[in-house]
Amino acid sequence: MYDDLSAGHRHAVERVQRALATSTTGAGTVELVVGGLHETSALVDLFVERGVTAVMHFAASASVGDSVSDPASYYHNNVVGTLSVLAAMQRAGVKRFIFSSTCAIFGEPVETPIGEDHPQRPVNPYGESKLTVERALPHFERAYNMQWMALRYFNAAGADPEGWLGEDHSPEQHLIPRAIAAARGGDPLVLFGDDYETPDGTCLRDYIHVGDLATAHLCALQALEAGHASAAYNLGNGRPHSVREVIAVVEEVVGQPVAARLGPRRAGDPAVLYAANRSIQEGLGWRPRVVDLRTIVEDAWRWHEAHPHGYDT
Repeated sequence: MYDDLSAGHRHAVERVQRALATSTTGAGTVELVVGGLHETSALVDLFVERGVTAVMHFAASASVGDSVSDPASYYHNNVVGTLSVLAAMQRAGVKRFIFSSTCAIFGEPVETPIGEDHPQRPVNPYGESKLTVERALPHFERAYNMQWMALRYFNAAGADPEGWLGEDHSPEQHLIPRAIAAARGGDPLVLFGDDYETPDGTCLRDYIHVGDLATAHLCALQALEAGHASAAYNLGNGRPHSVREVIAVVEEVVGQPVAARLGPRRAGDPAVLYAANRSIQEGLGWRPRVVDLRTIVEDAWRWHEAHPHGYDT
């Protein structure tokens, strides 16, 4: 694992190391190497030294609101940083690349559920930065024979069911942990608009369990190793839930009301985003195992209840 720890946690890796050490499945080991995306030469040395044959690229800035207020940093990290990784792969002879992309590349949907052939018209710099990389990947394949898969997330959520890993961001941007914090007496949850053209006025999103995301990345890598053509897939449950629905489920699971207040809409927030996931089911044999919003919230709550101060506890 290669990370600059700007948003990650050393303790998270240590927990995975302990889990693997006690595992009876022979799952292997994990090592943390601290470094930045823009350190191309260091990446080349690392890839060659460790005999790397594939890269899964998760590192990115991922806040829609922040991307609108500071687009320069998003292009620098998400575009320039990713190009640095790809350049290092090319120099080191690494031929397989799994890219964590986003549904934000589509912008305001013209139809739902959103399929892979939906028009790509991002409405915020975050989506633009990810789409820029997606458009570069076929060129890298033609020039350097670099195979790739782009997996477009539709709202990662939940936590490791066994309690090893969960969400610990500062500041927290994601709805479910923010709602849990509000239910536990933290700052009130801000509803960014309640006048969208949706059944209850709040945004509709497709929440996918992090465990299913992890499985999809493994499926993508195995497919490339088996000779599957490079491709981009939408990665979601295919079931939208509104902000108010999420709040209601959090209240049921935590057993406390979620303190909330209404705020203005965020710039660049589409009203509805949810995935058609038939292509990845047919192409890679992947399908979500956790499709129930309550299970996703329960896994998240289990981790937050056991780690009230994040990875410091």
